[in-house]
This record gives sequence, C-alpha cells and structure tokens, in this order.
Amino acid sequence: MARVRLSSLQKRFGEVSIIEHLDLDIVDHEFMVLVGPSGCGKSTVLRMIAGLEGISGGSISIGDRVVNDVAPKDRDVAMVFQSYALYPHMTVRQNIEFGLKIRKLGHQEIDRLVAEAAAVLGIQALLDRKPRQLSGGQRQRVAVGRAIVRQPAVFLFDEPLSNLDAKLRVQMRAEIKKLQARLGTTSIYVTHDQVEAMTMGTRICVLNKGILQQVGSPLEVYERPASAFVAQFIGTPPMNFLRGTLTNGAVAVGSLVLPLPPALRESAASRSGRRVIAGIRPEHVLSEGGSRRTLPVEASVEIVETLGNEIVVHARLGEDALVYQEDPHRAPAPGTTAKVHLDLDRLHLFDAETELRIA
Repeated sequence: MARVRLSSLQKRFGEVSIIEHLDLDIVDHEFMVLVGPSGCGKSTVLRMIAGLEGISGGSISIGDRVVNDVAPKDRDVAMVFQSYALYPHMTVRQNIEFGLKIRKLGHQEIDRLVAEAAAVLGIQALLDRKPRQLSGGQRQRVAVGRAIVRQPAVFLFDEPLSNLDAKLRVQMRAEIKKLQARLGTTSIYVTHDQVEAMTMGTRICVLNKGILQQVGSPLEVYERPASAFVAQFIGTPPMNFLRGTLTNGAVAVGSLVLPLPPALRESAASRSGRRVIAGIRPEHVLSEGGSRRTLPVEASVEIVETLGNEIVVHARLGEDALVYQEDPHRAPAPGTTAKVHLDLDRLHLFDAETELRIA
C-alpha cells in the first residue's frame, strides 16, 4: 500500500495548459475519486501517475519515492481501462496471468494468485472462456482481476464503467467499492459521473479546466461547495442559481428579496452592493413552509419529469430557472403557476465575479 502525492503537477502541450499546478495528497488505503467534465484533465492526471504520460512540471511520489523518471512497469501500480483492454485471443485465465508471467513468477504462485483473484471476483467458471464469450460486466471483472492479481501498491481506474448499461454500472460500482474496502489498496478512480464520485469515494477531487476546484468528503463537497462550478456539478438535479445584489443582509433578485441566514449575513456584511449568486438545492424548495424559516414564491411551471417515486419540476422564477422535486401525486401542470417555499437557512452564496463561495 502507498501514499500518492502530486506536488505542483503540470501538463502542457505546447502553449496549451492541461493541468495547472495540481497539489493533491492521497493517503494510504484511501479511495480517491477524480471527477469533472470531459476535457478537465482527470484522465491525464491518472496517466501521469501511471507513467503513461510525461509531466511538464512538479513531481509525483508513490510511497516515499519520487517516480517522475521511473518506468511505468516499475511504479508498482495497476490500471483498469475504460475499454477493458483484454487480449481477444487469450482465455480469461491467460489474460489475468499474463502480467505475472512477464514478471517470471513460478507456475504454482501464478496459479494461486489467479485462483484467489477469480474467487474474489466470482469468475471461477469463466477462466477458460475467451473475452468474446463474456458480457460487458464479466469483461470488466476480468480487467479488474488482471489488476488485483499483481497486488500493486496503487490501483488506477480510468472510467471503468462507462461502457456498461445503467443497471450494471450500479452493480459494478458497489462491487468495486467492496473490493477496495476488502483489499485496502490505495485507489484513484476517474469518472465524469458525479453519482459515481459521491457513492464510491472516501474523498472526491473536483477538477475543471485542469484546475483543482475542491477536495473533500462527498458530504462536505455537497453541503459546502467551494465554488459555483462545484455547486452545479455535484448534485442531481443541480443547484438552482438566483442572481442578484447584496443589500442590507439580503439578496435582491429582481422584485424578490431573499433574507440571508445568520451564518451568511456576517460574511456578506462588507459586500453590500456586490453582485452575487444565491444558490439553493432542489430538495430545499419545499411544497409547504412548515416550521422552517422559508420564503413563499410563485414559479411558472414549464416541464414536469416523472421518475416514479418523485417528479422533477422545471419552472422559472423571474429570469432564473428553478428546479425542484415534488410528490408524484401533487404534480403541477405545465403552464400553471406553482407556489413553493424556499428554505432560507439552506441558502448558499457565491460572488458573481469570482464565483467563489462567500462564507
């Protein structure tokens, strides 16, 4: 097992910067998820850790060793690719044991390690099949088996579930998380799917345009997003944004005035007159005010999405979109006006210019 440290890591292609001064400390046994939109640089970071991509600056340490100039085969990492990357002419057993034979392990040791990996993944009955005889989920298990059989210090997963259907993705992400907990191997997992990031990671690292946005536990990132980007990227449906101006401990959004909760009022006191973004998550747009400190508003309903156990209502509040969840038996009709209540104690506040959290 090993700690992975990225210090001022940079990657450039000519004048184009892909990763800009990335500092990240991944502790031993941790399951770290790198998440962000396509093109944010997360797979490039993984490939640099693996040694498959050169670095333009900074350093990468695995354990107590700086590995900038160490060959991929000597970094003690194992990578699981999005495309499975199985040899089609080899059986499952041959695919899993291939790396062990390259390392010239004895036959008995290879058989033992393959049998252990197959038992962990439940693929004992598949060992004599070729990849073309396997389903997508089975192929992914084989790819994972090929990685764990090497007993590396670090596992690297590059969007391994992207080629699977929705139901199988849910099943496989649970299996990978249980496997990592069982083996205790330091793992770095790349995905663009924020649901995967939230459900799998011990901590998640949010990237955008090669720049680190926030690192923290899933709940920390969800409840206290460091920027407007993180607030909208993490969460389904994403956070609602209401753009306005700070004035007298409130945010004026057109004719609507949102009183700030005490926790935000103090931070916003010196910013009166500044343009800001007030954020509120869909689950904090309530049908009824109840005993909470809420503000009733009227929203124009545009679209209603039925999900079975709930509906998602897409509406407009003045010039801003307002998305919220509702009981399926209380669905408002498109084209009507719905009265909802904004939970004022759950407001988030971001500077409109920098888009950083005000707290």
